[in-house]
Amino acid sequence: MSRLVPPDPWSALRARTPARIAIGRSGSSLPTREVLAFSLAHAQARDAVHTPFAAEQVAAGIEALGVPTLRVDSAAADRATYLRRPDLGRRLSDASRIALAAARGPADLAIVVADGLSSTAVHAHAAPLIAALLPYARTEGWSLAPITVASQARVALGDEVGELLGARLVLLLVGERPGLSSPDSLGAYLTFQPRVGRTDAERNCVSNIRAEGLSYDRAAFKLAWLMREALRLSATGVSLKDESDIEGLPEAIAQPAIARDLDEPRSP
Repeated sequence: MSRLVPPDPWSALRARTPARIAIGRSGSSLPTREVLAFSLAHAQARDAVHTPFAAEQVAAGIEALGVPTLRVDSAAADRATYLRRPDLGRRLSDASRIALAAARGPADLAIVVADGLSSTAVHAHAAPLIAALLPYARTEGWSLAPITVASQARVALGDEVGELLGARLVLLLVGERPGLSSPDSLGAYLTFQPRVGRTDAERNCVSNIRAEGLSYDRAAFKLAWLMREALRLSATGVSLKDESDIEGLPEAIAQPAIARDLDEPRSP
């Protein structure tokens, strides 16, 4: 029987990447299954952007780790405003600014959990990543501000939160802009001496934190390394290069995830 979709010589590579390669063809068109798969991926990306942020649920998951949380909102009153006015997502609402000022530190580290452009990513990955980070913070003796859970927030909101809490470092965990193969990717942005007006050149970013990307253990190791160096050098961003791979991962983390999955359950 003749094949309706001829085999593609790139097929072997397709098993190694979620990128849309070796999708084949049917005549002069794409195969129906690939058209449907693209439509599904597009719908999943849109859902990630518009899914309501379950802030109370996220806060409860973090508090179950034994750390207190604070709830804040950006100056964007709703999702539609947030998407149209990025500037409002970078600043706190007046009520949230007052609440954070009352909780001022000092502290070595303030962690902010922000919905960003994928609340799906935050729901799935924020608490497990924080669980992987806390042992490093305890080992280093870093003092922690209450973890802030922020709605309708963008990356720069962390600067204002960290400044108000009197933190030396702010680590903002945020749902990244969804791609057509990654609707649930979490990003982590680290800034030394946060204050309103910091630029992206003054931050370090660790991205693609999810089951199919960078594992929680590997991300936590990288972030802890960056935090140690940031405090040592009094700088982040272009002044701080990620050389954590030179130091080498602990053996338990360095094992391929597929091997560890045979013995250990993974966090959702």
